[in-house]
Amino acid sequence: MTMAKLRWAFGAAIVAVIVTAAIMWYIQRARRQTVLKELDAQRAAAEAQSQKIIAQAEAKATNEIIERRKQFDAEAETHRQGLRAEEKRIAKRDDAIDQKLDSLNNKERALDAAEKGLAEREKGLLNKDRQLSDLIGQQKTQLLKVANLSLDEARSMLLSKIEKDMEKEAGELIKKRVEEARETADVQAREIIVGAIQRYAAEHTADSTVSTVDIPSDDMKGRVIGREGRNIRAFEKATGVDVIVDDTPGVVVVSAFDPVRREVARRSLEKLIQDGRIHPTRIEEIVSGVEKDVTKQIFEYGKQALTEANIRSMHPKLIPLIGRLHFRTSYGQNVLKHSLEVAYLSQVIAEELGLNGQLARRCGLLHDIGKAVDHEVEGGHPAIGADLAKRYGEKEEVINAIAAHHGEVEVGSIYTPIVAAADAISASRPGARRESLERYVQRLQKLEEIATSFEGVRQAYAIQAGREVRVIVDAENVDDRLSGKIARDVARRIEDEMEYPGEIKVTLVREVRCVEYAK
Repeated sequence: MTMAKLRWAFGAAIVAVIVTAAIMWYIQRARRQTVLKELDAQRAAAEAQSQKIIAQAEAKATNEIIERRKQFDAEAETHRQGLRAEEKRIAKRDDAIDQKLDSLNNKERALDAAEKGLAEREKGLLNKDRQLSDLIGQQKTQLLKVANLSLDEARSMLLSKIEKDMEKEAGELIKKRVEEARETADVQAREIIVGAIQRYAAEHTADSTVSTVDIPSDDMKGRVIGREGRNIRAFEKATGVDVIVDDTPGVVVVSAFDPVRREVARRSLEKLIQDGRIHPTRIEEIVSGVEKDVTKQIFEYGKQALTEANIRSMHPKLIPLIGRLHFRTSYGQNVLKHSLEVAYLSQVIAEELGLNGQLARRCGLLHDIGKAVDHEVEGGHPAIGADLAKRYGEKEEVINAIAAHHGEVEVGSIYTPIVAAADAISASRPGARRESLERYVQRLQKLEEIATSFEGVRQAYAIQAGREVRVIVDAENVDDRLSGKIARDVARRIEDEMEYPGEIKVTLVREVRCVEYAK
């Protein structure tokens, strides 16, 4: 009985061991499969992550390549533009040199022709002198033979006849010379002006009554305004300008008619933005410092202008006024650059006419000096400038050139029309001044309106970009004498009622058209 139990127990133990081993094997197999699945999942996730990283790297590399290509293209375009600009400047310089050479060749040919003409005229005068001597001898002998006259009486009669003949020839010669002078005066004047323009070429700087200041962020824009607007009010009070803060991103606009105040405000605002500390006390400190810097710079601009214009002596009070013109514009043209241009043109024209070129240059440089303070003093800039020049001891020629270069005062010096001509050349040359399309169209309409307002005018057209108005009159109601009067009256009304750069030519056309039909 005991052996049977032992066998049964032994067999049960073996079965238990086998079952336990089978269960352990099954559990280990399940764990292995689970681990393999987790490894496969991790491998798939790792591969997906690696693919994503590779795609991001490729996209970043592509973007970087595109950005660098854009940057390279922009730099290349900048270099190309610089090269094109340099080529244009060289071409203009070559054209100017060719024009100078042509002008010199034309002058040489003209001198040669004049020398030949003088030589031929001298020969003709010698022949006439010999003929006249022979004629006098013949008449003297004949008079002594025919009339019973004394030598003194014969000489008196002969001289009287010769005097009458010479008066007639002199009158004809004077008339001929006057006609020749009229024919050549326009040509010579045009050559002088063209020569002056060719010898000077200046750039111009355009500006307006507003300046913009870049703002890095909207938060900085809020700091510029300040709590309840106290910072912007303090800034406007300290600088005397208007600060416009609107919805335009990254920009604040500074507006003022005084260009110096506008420049001070612009620089002060830029410094405040860079500093970051914006409050009323700091604003006053920055504005005070910038005003001193701008004052020094204005004086330096004045000294540089005197050096460039080769003017050695000038009243110290006038130097900063000249420097202020650097910040002043007229129709978009920088007034200081314009004044230097007028100074040079005035000198060239004066020297061509045999006048004092240094005095003409001084008149040209100071002709618009009144524009430096015309926003502070009542009156037109010619009257203001003349008063300043008189106050600081300038010559009468300079004072009259300043006061009368726009025709508001009677011309009292030969240098005044020279300055007026140089002023018109500088203002009306292509690209010197700018005006808006709306104002340009209004000027053309005003020209045609003035011309058509006169009785007898049938049509009027503004041409040549508003520099000429062509007036067509009714030939049946307007004769030649009245045509000239209408042209003068149109020109006077344009001068009185309009503002324009340079000059406007009024051309009046009167014609009769007869039409018949052959049937």
